[in-house]
Amino acid sequence: MAQKKYLKESIKLGIKELIVETGKVAKQADGSVIVRYGDTMVLVTAVSARNAKEGLDFFPLTVEYRESTYSAGRIPGNYFRREGRPSEKEVLTCRLIDRPVRPLFPDGYRFETQIVGSVISADTENDPDVITITGASLALYLSDIPFTTPIAGVRIGLVDGKYLLNPTYDERRESELNLIVAGTEEAIVMVEAEANEVSEKIMLEAMMLAHKEIKRLCLWQKELAKALEIEKREFVSPAVDEGTIAEVEKNFGDRLREALDTTGKDKLTSYAAIDALKKEVVGSYPEDQPEARSLAGKAFSFLKEKIFREDMLGNRRRPDGRKFSEVRPISCEVGWLPRVHGSALFTRGETQAIVTTTLGTKMDEQYMDDIEKGEVKRRFMLHYNFPPYSVGEAGRFGGTSRRETGHGNLARRAIAAVLPSESEFPYTLRIVSDITESNGSSSMASVCGGILSLMDAGVPIKSPVAGVAMGLVMEGNRYAILTDIAGAEDHYGDMDFKVTGTSEGVTALQMDIKVAGINAMILQEALEQARKGRMHILEKMQQAIEAPREDISPFAPRIITMKIHPDKIRDVIGKGGSVIRSITEETGAKIDIDDDGTILIATADGDAAQAAIARIKSLTAEAEIGETYLGTVSRIVDFGAFVEILPGLDGLLHISEISDHRVKDVRDELKEGQQILVKCIGKEGNKVKLSRKAILAEEKPKASGGGEE
Repeated sequence: MAQKKYLKESIKLGIKELIVETGKVAKQADGSVIVRYGDTMVLVTAVSARNAKEGLDFFPLTVEYRESTYSAGRIPGNYFRREGRPSEKEVLTCRLIDRPVRPLFPDGYRFETQIVGSVISADTENDPDVITITGASLALYLSDIPFTTPIAGVRIGLVDGKYLLNPTYDERRESELNLIVAGTEEAIVMVEAEANEVSEKIMLEAMMLAHKEIKRLCLWQKELAKALEIEKREFVSPAVDEGTIAEVEKNFGDRLREALDTTGKDKLTSYAAIDALKKEVVGSYPEDQPEARSLAGKAFSFLKEKIFREDMLGNRRRPDGRKFSEVRPISCEVGWLPRVHGSALFTRGETQAIVTTTLGTKMDEQYMDDIEKGEVKRRFMLHYNFPPYSVGEAGRFGGTSRRETGHGNLARRAIAAVLPSESEFPYTLRIVSDITESNGSSSMASVCGGILSLMDAGVPIKSPVAGVAMGLVMEGNRYAILTDIAGAEDHYGDMDFKVTGTSEGVTALQMDIKVAGINAMILQEALEQARKGRMHILEKMQQAIEAPREDISPFAPRIITMKIHPDKIRDVIGKGGSVIRSITEETGAKIDIDDDGTILIATADGDAAQAAIARIKSLTAEAEIGETYLGTVSRIVDFGAFVEILPGLDGLLHISEISDHRVKDVRDELKEGQQILVKCIGKEGNKVKLSRKAILAEEKPKASGGGEE
């Protein structure tokens, strides 16, 4: 292995410097860099095997990303006090790196390759995720791995109408837009966004601004490669056997076209016909010529894509006969699961999802370790499940896959913008989307079904959200933009572009592009076509349910909010939690108390809720001036008596306020344990002044015939 050259360079990115250092750490990896932005630093490495894996028909690339808590000066909060399985944020960042990098490796590259990003320093301003995208490109491009097109990633925010480049955590909390764009010098290759109903125009402007910065970063990487005199390994993509392709097309082309035509056929019937035809094609070559049979199989796959693209661009026809802007038939049902809090069955073409909403209390919030803040809470969760039966397969059930995590996160971000605030609706919300059939765009079905289930559960959302997956087929100056893509259109197309939003604007966006040359005009056209498709889907959804139900399910907990003085919190909790525990045991209600004195009482039993409220009021009640109380004399002193007017609250009944005549000895008038009526006549801080004389004066009958003097 040749000695790695040392290099440290920087480039201005926004208001900070992006610094790269190579040749110092992890020198046995094929490529390694440390990227720094502010005080956030990530070590990114790349390694690619020297020998190809035999028998693979895909590129064996893995991406790992880890945020070690030591980087932020903390110890993990779990029982073992060490990092465990990847968090959702780490999984999503792996996907952010994988999606733009994977298509840029040479066709036919079958060498096992691994990219690892390790956060080694984390400040409280700069998220390491987006700089790791650029770091992954640097690690690959500044190595001998045959990765020859550098990429870069940037984040765009929108605060007070101004675009921000790589906004800080605080700026993102105020931002109407959180957009991550990855691209090459020539084109955008990936977009991930969440937004607060921003217009398509703003979204397009932000993408173009991001790409302007990406171009600078890619040119910078090329200059670094020249300075390091990087030489790439030799790799030649396998040549296509034109002769075999021509022979297969001549003998089987017409039948393949017929099998690919899904008009009036379901997906599985079409797939079965294609598989049977492929077996026939391969079987037409002698068994003792395995190489010829292998070439025939590859020729068949090549021909499938060729026919698909010719039909789309030449004949302007989709496999199922739909118009380019046409959405498949939609069916929506709500409230069909009797015991859940909210439910929907959303079907679009051959994609179907059972989606449910469950309402919980503050105790049901999700706790997560976060590199910025340590432990954080999430009151809205969306979980997406993709069982193998949804595509007619028998497969193993294991943990949540990265794909399931990514699709669930996209749907969650799409819906989050329209949820009521916690003060308006003090519930923890969980949506579960179980995909029961899949033929394209199940994540968008999860968005639509999720909104329907929220409305069925009585959640007062601001506005319904729908989602649609767009596609693109492009060669030269010819292109076709497709609305609501099915599985084959996703697989053979050049773009997967998912857009969600309300009637007012976009709430989330996810885009992966496989080809260069997609300009602003095509993106604008795709966004407008997506908007029209979204409006059509929203109309279909509103036919099922027009607005959120006025009341929540009888099986959901009722949450009642009350407020007490923060000084009274300790009285409700009690020593070691004894008081609040006794209230919970006696009434069955769940009780949550915030530091500001807000109390949430949750129970499906109205009587239990009222009993809990009464107990808390009795513990926290305060004396009010002018109010009369039946109190108990708790202690007698020379200058008066202390009277308990509320549980745990004594007031002073001064000797001068005991009677309407002069009292020489308090004990002549009162005894400990005696119940008397008193009026609150004053408060000074925690001290309460009482009067019995005022009560006696009110009870004394007026003199007969008397008048005002």
